Amino acid sequence: MKLSLNWIKKYVDLPEDLTMEKLAYDLTMCTVEVEEVTDLSESLGGLAVGKIITVEPHPDADKLRICTVDVGDMVPSTIVCGGINLAPGQLTIVGKPGAMVRWHGAGDPVEIKPAKLRGVMSYGMICSSGEIGLEELFPVSREAEIMDITEFAAEPGSSAADALGLNDIILEIDNKSLTNRPDLWGHYGMARELAAIYGCRLMPLEKASIPEYSGDLSVVIEAPDRCPRYAAVTFKNIKNIPSPFELKSMIWRVGMRPINLPVDITNYVMLATGQPTHGFDKNHIKGSIHIRTAREDEKLELLDGEILDLTVSDLVIADEKSPVALAGIMGGKLDSILDDTEEIILEVANFTAMGVRRTAQRFDIRTEASSRFEKSIEPQRVDGALAVAVNMFKEYFPESEITGFADEYPLPLKNSEVEVPLSFLSRRLGKDLTAEEVIMILDNLGFKTAVKEGILHVTAPSWRSTGDISLPDDILEEVARLMGYENFDLIPPAVILEKPINQRTVEMERSIREYLAFRCGMQEIFTYPWTEDEYIEASCLDTKEMLSLSTPPSPEESRLRSSLIPGMMKGVFTNLRYFDSFRIFELTQVFADKNYHSINDPAEKLPEMARHLAGAFVGTDPRLLFRQAKGVLEHMHRAVHMEALGFEQMTKPQWADDKLWLNVMYDEKPIGSIGLISLKSARRAGIKRSMTVLFEIDVEILHPLASRQNRYTRLPEYPCVDFDLSVVFDEKVTWAEIYETASKVELVREVRFIDEYRGQQAGEGKKSVSFRIRICSDEGTLNSEKIEMITRQMIKKMSKKLGGDVRGA
Repeated sequence: MKLSLNWIKKYVDLPEDLTMEKLAYDLTMCTVEVEEVTDLSESLGGLAVGKIITVEPHPDADKLRICTVDVGDMVPSTIVCGGINLAPGQLTIVGKPGAMVRWHGAGDPVEIKPAKLRGVMSYGMICSSGEIGLEELFPVSREAEIMDITEFAAEPGSSAADALGLNDIILEIDNKSLTNRPDLWGHYGMARELAAIYGCRLMPLEKASIPEYSGDLSVVIEAPDRCPRYAAVTFKNIKNIPSPFELKSMIWRVGMRPINLPVDITNYVMLATGQPTHGFDKNHIKGSIHIRTAREDEKLELLDGEILDLTVSDLVIADEKSPVALAGIMGGKLDSILDDTEEIILEVANFTAMGVRRTAQRFDIRTEASSRFEKSIEPQRVDGALAVAVNMFKEYFPESEITGFADEYPLPLKNSEVEVPLSFLSRRLGKDLTAEEVIMILDNLGFKTAVKEGILHVTAPSWRSTGDISLPDDILEEVARLMGYENFDLIPPAVILEKPINQRTVEMERSIREYLAFRCGMQEIFTYPWTEDEYIEASCLDTKEMLSLSTPPSPEESRLRSSLIPGMMKGVFTNLRYFDSFRIFELTQVFADKNYHSINDPAEKLPEMARHLAGAFVGTDPRLLFRQAKGVLEHMHRAVHMEALGFEQMTKPQWADDKLWLNVMYDEKPIGSIGLISLKSARRAGIKRSMTVLFEIDVEILHPLASRQNRYTRLPEYPCVDFDLSVVFDEKVTWAEIYETASKVELVREVRFIDEYRGQQAGEGKKSVSFRIRICSDEGTLNSEKIEMITRQMIKKMSKKLGGDVRGA
């Protein structure tokens, strides 16, 4: 937000010796952050008023003129110019050598230097408004039109800033620091704050006499919970004419574009008081003004031409026929101030912050008005804004008359009241305070304070009663910041060093992340806690068990995740745009609609939260992906120091393929699942031309062990022997059965899976499994007879127990 120092000085007498550096520092330390201080006169440095004496044609250029210009020097300057509106006696702005301008209003500023133009020396530049950044104050109707300031009657040679009244300092305030201070969203509010900081006199806002009769103006508030107050005044004999330069200059300096006099008055009122206002063309308002929620299928065309499809939760200003404005955000195109407007209805109203914010977010509209209403401004501000507006219309339109007035105020705002023990303030601030000191500080801020038995009963002013002041700590902050945080003595906190706590659960989660990222080559992803409906549907989750958000980021993202599978599916869909194969994982919270009571506040109910781990393996071979994902989970216990995970088929996850899935077991209980995404779920998630294996486990159930469960195994004294077998089994035979059978053969130390084949050579309903066997003896070197005997035993067991048929070895 931008503020004009000259504007602030209209309301407060600041100390004469106050420098801008000091003001910016004090305001930052006490109230809000001043991001930048800009001297407008410096941006116009080197620019002076010039009076054109003569205008002659250029001998070598049809579009150029040779001008003799009085710029206050002893000798007039010769300037070559291509302006189309040059005339003797005209006052204009001249860029003298050394001045910085933008050629034709574009690009970076360049320095003016004496130069020859088509053979004629030119000592300066006659400027257009765009070349010196004043195009909004002096709009041009044609290209190559130079600034004409003859009406200002300035002396040749005087600075442009002096001639145009632009000797002002602009303060740029960080909007984030204003979030909880709605009273500061206007020049008067900031002047009131500076008056408190420096103990200066604050001028009261002007008063205005408004007739009490309503005339033919009628206001009906149908939604008082969304509109606590609505005031309106009807003016006739109004004209849509340009604003005087002084008014245009005031609003332009702080970032608003001048439009016309009636609209500029409404913007001036908002910038002065922080209270947004709006004007309607009375001839386009049919009957009474109604403040109501929109009806089904209603539409509204805004001032910027955008047509909105309204919902029943949107608050609108309407006449008897249809909506004419989106309440607190923007007016309608057909009913606001138009070129032929002669009678207006001025709206000065108060709308609740939450309603304005939700509607603004829904339609992605941010305006100066919505930014202020979203901060919860107080209804009492309507009075000051009304007075300023009425006086300005009387000043600028002397023939105007007030023909109607209405002020509906169904829900008056009650001032906030807080009781604060004086001992609380002294203890928290580390400084002994007297009641008189605290009362003086609060009185400067507009608070009313009474003291009884060491207890301060503080009543906040209306402009601080919309949620800003509600706790003793809020009063503490007011006292501390006005005293100056830098004025408190440093009291170093007492630090007690204790033994570190061994947080095994935290270390286990870190170990899981490191294992998956470093050892398994997986990439960690981070997703939002809310889930899109299409991925919930693809995951076949029950939405009844999911929590809904009261203010979702979008209608399609209204539920909190109860599983990480939807997020994994979205992660797969997103990354398939860039990669054909990859591995990703996420370890984070899921939420369930099972309330439990908060430890700090037993009355507060919180959702159940648990930490889950999910991963995705993406590629082209589903069985290979499945084995890789299963292997990652099988070996995780060694890196993470926990009990090993098991696998069984008990309950199929609904998103998984009918054949390729397993439940993940821990302590003989299911804690998750692993499986290939079914074609139906993949199609719903938009996953095409790839195979994806997902897993998800509940990390909360895992228990980290105090130490590794390592067992000593001595190295073999004699060489071990490896040999491979390829055995054909029925499809129903699992690798776990093959492994168990092979491991029980004499001298077998290790059994490792190699490959799996299905096809014509294996036979229908069959699969060929290749695996490697390592045998070792502690008694001597294995000879060929011993190796052959063990091989025969292996083949016999495979055939007898599992029905295996050996095709080669």
